[in-house]
Amino acid sequence: QVDLAESGGGSVENGGSLRLSCVVSIPRSRRECMGWFRQRPGDAREGLAYIRTDGGVTSYADSVKGRFTISQDNAKNTVYLQMDSLTPEDTAMYYCAAAPVHYSDCLLMGSNRMVNFYGQGTQVTVSS
Repeated sequence: QVDLAESGGGSVENGGSLRLSCVVSIPRSRRECMGWFRQRPGDAREGLAYIRTDGGVTSYADSVKGRFTISQDNAKNTVYLQMDSLTPEDTAMYYCAAAPVHYSDCLLMGSNRMVNFYGQGTQVTVSS
């Protein structure tokens, strides 16, 4: 069983858009916060966007604020990441994440990366 299944990655040109999807099999009671992370070769995994499962409050890393939008459809157990104005610097493997612990602010998922559950990732490549 795959708990987090990402899709929607691909190759786009500079300035293009993509929407990533993550189908979540973890019960809502065990994933108070959801997030999207990315990792470039040789770099640490970077937190990008977060959403509270109940209530939908969102927060973003400064690097993507204004360009990326996280959303969810709880009826479909799916979390999305809309990515606009993509640049080659956005090229990375993108991961959906679920936090199995309580956070007063889901933004804290980014600083506590080791406790999160992650999917297998989906590759995003932006050409110049």
